[in-house]
Amino acid sequence: MLWIMRLSGFFSAALVMIVLSPSLQSFPPAEAIRSSHFDAYLRFPGQIPAVDSLSRFSFRKSMPFRNADECSSGDMKINGDNTVCNPSLVHIAMTLDIEYLRGSVAAVNSILQHSLCPESIFFHFVVSETNLESLVKSTFPELKFKVYYFDPEIVRSLISSSVRQALEQPLNYARNYLADILEPCVRRVIYLDSDLIVVDDVSKLWNTNLGSRTIGAPEYCHANFTKYFTSGFWSDRRYSGTFAGRKPCYFNTGVMVMDLVRWRRFGYGKRIERWMEIQKNGRIYELGSLPPFLLVFGGHVAPIEHRWNQHGLGGDNVQGSCRDLHPGPVSLLHWSGSGKPWLRLDVKRPCPLDALWAPYDLYGHSP
Repeated sequence: MLWIMRLSGFFSAALVMIVLSPSLQSFPPAEAIRSSHFDAYLRFPGQIPAVDSLSRFSFRKSMPFRNADECSSGDMKINGDNTVCNPSLVHIAMTLDIEYLRGSVAAVNSILQHSLCPESIFFHFVVSETNLESLVKSTFPELKFKVYYFDPEIVRSLISSSVRQALEQPLNYARNYLADILEPCVRRVIYLDSDLIVVDDVSKLWNTNLGSRTIGAPEYCHANFTKYFTSGFWSDRRYSGTFAGRKPCYFNTGVMVMDLVRWRRFGYGKRIERWMEIQKNGRIYELGSLPPFLLVFGGHVAPIEHRWNQHGLGGDNVQGSCRDLHPGPVSLLHWSGSGKPWLRLDVKRPCPLDALWAPYDLYGHSP
């Protein structure tokens, strides 16, 4: 009964947030340009494999959005700079994948709906398939965005098997290379997974003070950190010694604020790759792309409020199960785990919290 009351309270809070959101209407012209920089990570357009399965996707056009009056000083038309290097922009990076495309569209829609200054948000979409930019443009006609092609072969040889096949997809590892893929003028970025919605103004997350840290994320120090690595890892001082003098806590890499200047300066991408190479030669962890981040950054993360990653709503990584919200306020709901809300809704077996994702879904024709 308690969870029903709690869920009802959250529904009410969510409705209040939607009603109080600014009435936002349209954007300046979109910038949907495939980058040709960083040839180590990107192919030329003619070399990109085409996607034939897009025909099964039909998304409704999103409602238009416009900056509130409070944002006028940062309006692109006023400062005259409509490029990715505009210093007033909020930068968000996401991957676009066919299997998670419906979730990505809902995530973008939720961010725009709850942003006070949506015209000041620039999306960086990393893909391993072509033709996706036209779909984004038709769904969000005036969105500021850029599409970057990530070559799966860059990382494929470094990926080891995981507890769930979806965690082995090369695009999951694109977050490791954002500092190389994005333009050097992009100094900070919010990385977001595709299976989440934002129900607060994302600029609050953007303004996180990282101090001397390279990444910021909600940390969960009560979690059993040892379970993310094998017994062989903990018994070998060459490996476990990496945490000496540190107090590492678990954090979820699906929501991170990243200082790309520091990342580039200290070569964190190479450090992550070295741990992936060790994993290939002798198994030290089981769970996809997360453990290398824990190895490199555990104990060196700028803490962010838990409200910015209410994760685990997809259930566990093997069978899936319905989860409740963690205690406290909510700014972002994250269906990490094997269960995705759009799949459960389609088969009419949703979890209670999946109803909070549904209003942002643009899949299908208008009712």
